[in-house]
Amino acid sequence: MPRLAAASLAGTAIEFYDFFVYGTAAALVLGPLFFPAFSPVAGTLAAFGTFGVGFVARPLGSVLFGHIGDRHGRRPVLVASLLLTGASTVAVGCVPTYGTAGVAAPVLLVVLRFLQGLGLGGEWGGAVLLTAEHAPPARRGLWASFPQVGPPVGFLLANGVMLALSAFLTDAQFAQWGWRVPFWAAAVPAVAGVWLRSSLVESPRFLEIGAHARVPLVEVVRRHGRLVLLTAGALAVGYAVFYTVTTWSLAYATRRLGVSRTTVLGCVMAAVVVKGAFTPVAALLGDRYGRRPLCLVGCAACALWMFPMVMLLATGAPLAMFAGFLGALLAFVTMFGVIGAYLPELFEPRVRCTGAAVGYNLGGVLGGALTPVVATALSEGGGRVPWGVGAYLTALALLGLACFALLPETRPAPVAAPEPVTG
Repeated sequence: MPRLAAASLAGTAIEFYDFFVYGTAAALVLGPLFFPAFSPVAGTLAAFGTFGVGFVARPLGSVLFGHIGDRHGRRPVLVASLLLTGASTVAVGCVPTYGTAGVAAPVLLVVLRFLQGLGLGGEWGGAVLLTAEHAPPARRGLWASFPQVGPPVGFLLANGVMLALSAFLTDAQFAQWGWRVPFWAAAVPAVAGVWLRSSLVESPRFLEIGAHARVPLVEVVRRHGRLVLLTAGALAVGYAVFYTVTTWSLAYATRRLGVSRTTVLGCVMAAVVVKGAFTPVAALLGDRYGRRPLCLVGCAACALWMFPMVMLLATGAPLAMFAGFLGALLAFVTMFGVIGAYLPELFEPRVRCTGAAVGYNLGGVLGGALTPVVATALSEGGGRVPWGVGAYLTALALLGLACFALLPETRPAPVAAPEPVTG
């Protein structure tokens, strides 16, 4: 289990590095480079629009790779999805800007972002299922949380590179070529990840399935459609909170509040470190008290914290921004720390790869794709405090609370100790 969990964590970290480095670039530099005819606000909206394309592609990737995972095994999904995401990320670093290629530049950007999302849509389901289906029931939540640690690791890697470049390059150098370096750097961990994953063994639960679903998506829609919609609605707030903190806040603080990008990135990264460390703790609590209670607590905490978060952000003070980000991410991970075990347990094994991944990634469309665009629009024209963003996130938290309330508990019942034998 440690070796398998490490391989899953490493793979998700690599793939989310690829995904997050684009989000940071979209917040900081892609607008002027690829949409120079737009105003600064419109350019940021357009860049976030290309960011959202990756989320739209993720459910399609979950259908494609979910079909492979349910028909042919979880292991092939891990290798293929990592190759696709890594190759498209490196290619983004080679795309010419609008000044060189004209309209073809943003078109290429959208195509490659779509391919990134397609690969990531398959990654999560394969990595989580392979780990969860190997894990002992009593500690399934803990072991399945290791792939969930991958996103914060990937975020820290992506933004660590961006932070270093921002510190050592001038704005002109960063805009000219520096932003490309993190995309090119994706080649090395992608190759290492493929090598690491090629030695993994197939899930024993998949090998036990007698009759595989002929068309998994059709079976999921017919038999588990309500479950997919509930999971998507439940998870939307988690995506929205995470990308508000890690993507939209970068653009808002640098452009609207005048805070340096190094300061904002430092505050976000510090909060993400704590969030990553707390992920296994939330998973252990899920193993002890159940998946659903943790999700309900996390949603309620999000609903209560969104207005304080935007107030703290609006101060522009580093410690206040860090406190706002940290509270939001701890509420987020209280939910998402147990999702690696919860979603697979909700679906039967023969369609688990498709069902869990589609529900997870549809939540990404609702919460991740729309949030940077909606938040940017809501924060324009108002006062210093973006109250509209707080209201939007609170509404999503209440939606998630209602959806989780309708989902069942799935934690395996603890095995009772045998009664002592008396003479």
